[in-house]
Amino acid sequence: MKNGRRDYKREYQAYQGKPEQIKNRSKRNQARATMAKAGKVKKGDGLDVDHKRALSKSGLNQLSNLQAISASKNRSFSRNKDSSMKSQRSKRER
Repeated sequence: MKNGRRDYKREYQAYQGKPEQIKNRSKRNQARATMAKAGKVKKGDGLDVDHKRALSKSGLNQLSNLQAISASKNRSFSRNKDSSMKSQRSKRER
């Protein structure tokens, strides 16, 4: 960060623009579209689409593996240094 400003172009080139991340983003967008089609979420509702079994742990984008939960609950999982989840369940669910 230079001068307190985030360099989005550099961030995209360094991380978000990599083929693996583009593929992951596509899967997340596909999951959101699946839930929207089922009427579970809509734009601006403050909900995140959560995979009951994470994609990184062989989960699928099927409706049976998806749930709509609050953003704060979905983003509260412990992470490893490589950003993968340490546990399938958050501390509150244990």
